[in-house]
Amino acid sequence: MKKPIEFKIEKKLPGTLGRAGTITTPHGVIHTPAFIAVGTKASVRALTTDMLLGLGVEAVLANTYHLYMQPGEELIRKMGGLQKMMNWNGPTFTDSGGFQVFSLGAGYGSNVSKVLKDMTAVPLITDAKDEREDAKPKLVQIDYDGAAFKSPLDGSIHFITPERSMEIQHTIGADIIFAFDECTSPAESRSYQREALDRTHRWGKRSLEYHRSKEISERQALFGIVQGGRYEDLRKESAQVIGAMDFDGFGIGGSFDKEDLYTAVKWVNEILPEDKPRHLLGIGEPEDMFEGVENGCDSFDCVAPTRLARHGTLYTKTGKIHISNAQYTGDLGPIDEGCLCYACKNYSRAYLCHLHKSREMVGPMLCSIHNLYFIVNLVKKMRETIIDGTFMDFKKEFLSRYRS
Repeated sequence: MKKPIEFKIEKKLPGTLGRAGTITTPHGVIHTPAFIAVGTKASVRALTTDMLLGLGVEAVLANTYHLYMQPGEELIRKMGGLQKMMNWNGPTFTDSGGFQVFSLGAGYGSNVSKVLKDMTAVPLITDAKDEREDAKPKLVQIDYDGAAFKSPLDGSIHFITPERSMEIQHTIGADIIFAFDECTSPAESRSYQREALDRTHRWGKRSLEYHRSKEISERQALFGIVQGGRYEDLRKESAQVIGAMDFDGFGIGGSFDKEDLYTAVKWVNEILPEDKPRHLLGIGEPEDMFEGVENGCDSFDCVAPTRLARHGTLYTKTGKIHISNAQYTGDLGPIDEGCLCYACKNYSRAYLCHLHKSREMVGPMLCSIHNLYFIVNLVKKMRETIIDGTFMDFKKEFLSRYRS
């Protein structure tokens, strides 16, 4: 059977699980480690595809659930699929919709996000029914077969099974797609994590069987997703079960306690097959990606760079700044001294501060250009330093300044 992608390891990082390599897809090569830009609705907000190319972006990830809801499968088919509709000729990913099981379920209306910086700030969910007065009604219900979603657009009910997720992703047509899974809250009880993990394994098997039965599996790669929350035994079990299936690569999913993120990634990647790519879903902070790369992850995606940019938060070599703060009102320097992005080469902090305070649309665009350039090229630098043998020195130097 023809393989839809080819993965090659070019250089390993001694004493760690890290490596630099390439993923060859039908629409081009991804040089790993790589940051994959998130275009949830087939659009990276405020940026055109030409801008993405200029920033060094090699691949884009879109969201299956959101594209299914709007504009819908039929219109996507008529527009020629993901690449054609968004005028992007490079590699593409779509997630499975499994994260919406969390965001519209346990995470809906709460302060629980994908990565918790402090587990003590969030109470552990017990097996008892949540009857708090402030608990919001969930927009998803889960059973053995799949998940029923209530559309936030019009209230209509949609039932997504592993097979249905594959159908939708086949229509969207990305180069790399993901098996349907259940992403859980890091605050969930162990018994529910166990239940959700078994469901994810069953759904993974069904996703793979359906995908392999279709001719398109020769053109689209399917990644299985490892879950298990913050429990070492569940994470390792999931890596063994999913790793034994004939997926083209693997995603590491779920939401984490900040401190557990690094150990969970290592537990998993010590078990997953070395000769297949590993993608860390929804993680994009600089510190987290250094640890992810060192512990064997090949690619990352996250909405953080552009989401933060739209609200005026910018990455710099010495940490994040908030461009609308009063101290930048008359600051004529660039966002980040030495940065070669379009925004830094052409505009001052004072101007960007003015744009954000005036709510001018070009402000979020320029800030998105900078943040995405910063993150994409940071990961490119990680790749370069793995190849030339200076990764550990680069990590130490970067983080010492960034955390200052």
